Amino acid sequence: MKKVIKIIGVLIALAVVGVICVFFFLGSIVKKGVETVGPKVTKTEVKLDGATLSLFSGSGELKGFLVGNPEGFKSPAAIKVGSTAVQVQPGSVMSSKVVVRSVKLVAPEITLEATLSGNNLTKLLDNIKGSAEKDKQATTKKEQSSSKKLQVDDFLITGAKVQGSAMGWSGTVPIPDIHLTNLGQGENGITAAELSEKVFAELVQSTLKAVAEKGGDLGKLAGTNAVQTIEKATKGIGDFFKKK
Repeated sequence: MKKVIKIIGVLIALAVVGVICVFFFLGSIVKKGVETVGPKVTKTEVKLDGATLSLFSGSGELKGFLVGNPEGFKSPAAIKVGSTAVQVQPGSVMSSKVVVRSVKLVAPEITLEATLSGNNLTKLLDNIKGSAEKDKQATTKKEQSSSKKLQVDDFLITGAKVQGSAMGWSGTVPIPDIHLTNLGQGENGITAAELSEKVFAELVQSTLKAVAEKGGDLGKLAGTNAVQTIEKATKGIGDFFKKK
């Protein structure tokens, strides 16, 4: 009987160790995925300090997410997010389509840097848009920025602020919450680049509008081509840029 109890105890201990290992292993997969796919989509540096994801509940957290600036801009980063809460459908993690129930970016720090030819955010949007278009035209999974397809039911950006100094504006301005739903519904889902395009187009539009309302010159900040890019990427969202 004692031997049986010992064996059971060992098995339980091994099971606990296994669960812990899987927990951290999934986190490392998420981190590697973000830092591998991110640069392909944005054409910039993308970093993630760490990630946790529960295999059982599907809840997780991304810590220290950073998107670097495109070439030609001096500020160290375009976007920094300290904490991002995610809720994933557990059974989909290892499938060809990952179902994400919710994403919540808390208090992202956005840096707006402008030159005579435009600004870092619209340049990033151009890069992402190019990656999304490439994905749409790809005939094989290997040609896409990421072979994994996604579905995101709820995407919230809250407490965001933009800071910088450019074209008649300087300081820090809060950005209204951005809430998107039902992204990638259906069997085919969307790629990481397509998801990034939809989210980032909203973010750029909201950021430039917030800066313009504080005295920034939108035409000089964005440039004609950039405004047209945002109009196309956010078709049906609003006519703010059409009025400028």
